[in-house]
Amino acid sequence: MPAVRMIHCMQCGAKLEEKYLASEGKNIPWCPACQEYRFPVFNAGVSMIITNAQRDKVLLIRQYGGDEYILCAGYINKGEDAEDAAVREIKEELGLEVQSLSFNRSHFYAPSNTLMFNFTAVVEETDAKPNEEIDTWNWMSIPEAVNRIRRNSLAQAFLTGYLSGTYIFPETPAKPYK
Repeated sequence: MPAVRMIHCMQCGAKLEEKYLASEGKNIPWCPACQEYRFPVFNAGVSMIITNAQRDKVLLIRQYGGDEYILCAGYINKGEDAEDAAVREIKEELGLEVQSLSFNRSHFYAPSNTLMFNFTAVVEETDAKPNEEIDTWNWMSIPEAVNRIRRNSLAQAFLTGYLSGTYIFPETPAKPYK
């Protein structure tokens, strides 16, 4: 999927033009009315590999009527740090308290125009109390989680990358990242 391109200025609504910017070495959207360059705008989100304290199980969820397991995820609110969003989403969606959080990898996900930040979250309590966003949840052994997570998804790429140390994303299957 091609990158999302801005057509109108977010400040004034004028149609943007392409204008060369030497420091960028390429054409950048330019607003002739505001006389300013307009750089790309995108969403920011978090996804979490939630593990128990022993780190031998992973919690996967199903939501919004989906029939495949995915990672807990959500958007970062304006003014919120990615780490705080990860802890908040786990608390809101699953009612679990995060004991420790570590950053794994980020990846731009073009289908939703979102820069995703992936974390591993360790929780002490394993009895989730999900909100209305979660249809079902399940603690799984690591091999079971790898086998049951949605195939060819960003969630699968983050989980298998976390486990192996090599990230292969759905949009670029031939280009591994380390």
